[in-house]
Amino acid sequence: MRMKNIDTFKNERITYMNIGDVIKFGNYEWKVLDIEEGKALIITKEIIMQMPYHLKHEAVSWETSSLRYYLNTDFYETFSIDEKRKIIPTLNNNNGNRWYFLEEENKTLDNLFILSLEEMVGPYFNDSRHLLDNKGRNQRYWFERKDINNELRKSTYLGRTWWYWVRTNGRLNTSAVYIHGDGNIGIQGNKASKKSYNTIHPITKSNEGGVRPALWLRIE
Repeated sequence: MRMKNIDTFKNERITYMNIGDVIKFGNYEWKVLDIEEGKALIITKEIIMQMPYHLKHEAVSWETSSLRYYLNTDFYETFSIDEKRKIIPTLNNNNGNRWYFLEEENKTLDNLFILSLEEMVGPYFNDSRHLLDNKGRNQRYWFERKDINNELRKSTYLGRTWWYWVRTNGRLNTSAVYIHGDGNIGIQGNKASKKSYNTIHPITKSNEGGVRPALWLRIE
């Protein structure tokens, strides 16, 4: 697929961008997940960095997380003035993890964010919502190892398969859901501030979780 540069869409109709396209915006390549009137939801094609979900070991939500702060400050500032004009502030719903009966969190207004559990199982990745609503008797920690849509959620960092964070608490309020290297959803979560996970990235020698930012992009 030929990569498209977002600058080519300045004076074109929305039909020139399609779901599944890969575009260049800022310093990264992004995949188009959804298109609505005048805007598109995009996510980085691959993991762009590693960092903890939160820097302190304490109860955390997306609203209070270090990752959210970083994406909407330092990372946001890497975009040019013209690029910032194309980023649409988004009021995000932050539903609780229904497998563990966690309460809904506060809505957040974000320029950049990561996808939630509901978004990860929804139509952006070919729709596995029926598995979220129908938990198996023996399912406690993993969403569904045999979910045919796991392949669509897989990602890499520096060319190597790696796991990345999701914008929803895990089983505990000190953890966050993540996408395993095989695309399966670690619905029980990894500790938000912990660095001593079992796996180590072969290039960075770090075991921190990956980050795939998302945003709503103005295209008209």
